Amino acid sequence: MSTDQRAIGDGLCRLRTIFGAWAAAAFLVLTAAAQTNPPSGAEAVLARFGYRETRVHDPSTIVKCKDDYWVFSTGMGIVSRRSKNLLKWTEGPRVFTNTPAWTTNAVPGNRGYFWAPDIIRTGDGYFLYYSISTFGKNRSIIGLATNHTLDPDDPQYEWIDRGAVVESTAQDDFNTIDPAVTQDDQGKLWLAFGSFWSGIKLIQLDASTGKRIKPDSPVYSLARSGAIEAAYIYRHGGAYYLFVNWGACCRGTNSTYNVRVGRSKGITGPYLDRDGKDLELGGGTLLLDSHPPFIGPGHAGILSYRGVDLMSCHFYNGARQGTPALAILPVHWDRAGWPTVEPQQDKPFKP
Repeated sequence: MSTDQRAIGDGLCRLRTIFGAWAAAAFLVLTAAAQTNPPSGAEAVLARFGYRETRVHDPSTIVKCKDDYWVFSTGMGIVSRRSKNLLKWTEGPRVFTNTPAWTTNAVPGNRGYFWAPDIIRTGDGYFLYYSISTFGKNRSIIGLATNHTLDPDDPQYEWIDRGAVVESTAQDDFNTIDPAVTQDDQGKLWLAFGSFWSGIKLIQLDASTGKRIKPDSPVYSLARSGAIEAAYIYRHGGAYYLFVNWGACCRGTNSTYNVRVGRSKGITGPYLDRDGKDLELGGGTLLLDSHPPFIGPGHAGILSYRGVDLMSCHFYNGARQGTPALAILPVHWDRAGWPTVEPQQDKPFKP
């Protein structure tokens, strides 16, 4: 595939599908019906899939500060939501009320609408990573903002922009968007990222600053597919699990996003799926797919809550014209150590 073709594919990132024409046509018929004529019991189906009634797209990993849980998402200045019980969510402050000037200068066409943030709690506060890009181009940058607290009433509350962490240009074969920050078993900090082009990449960060350890530090390749993005790495039971999205997002009820997974003994890979296929060679075990009116789940993150792992993601609500919303579902680990995320059969999980 040429660079131009990859650029078109990534721009349709949120605008194209990897399925054949017949499958796409069938899916359009199905999801259009879900949108215009929601089936009886649609709300019950959504509840089984962990629906939270708040508008969220590309959610970060959920983090806790004091008594509140927080999630950040795509939007002007980076959108935030807060909750005390993981059930009811309310609007929080935006990270940036004034767009950092360097971002608009560095990425022409971007005007402060930042994509797919991710956040991690550190010893001295929080590191929040965000994407600066435009559709269809891999001139992209992942930036970093820090804060001592997420509580806007705390005197120490102040988001400080720390500038660029990693970037890509038209000459690169990757795209630096969709950051996902992870700490390994030795306390080292890592950043996964990538969308379309040559797939998902990984770099090591300086745990004290949140920046890349060196400008020319190794870039590890983790996964590749025709349409892949939204990586997330989670450590469980002595292994690392790489979650990725296949398909197209941002088409509302026509979105084809689905969540895939592979695992590795080391954070840098190789990541193999349940059948032993390397994710770098197109492997990826299906974890979560559309179940109308729950459509196009994406941007997985895991929060450990009172002994239960909870996976957050966005989806497109077919009962509400494809509005993006937050879902939170329990993760079950089978005897072989593989995660499963299934609709809650009896009653919705309530923290």
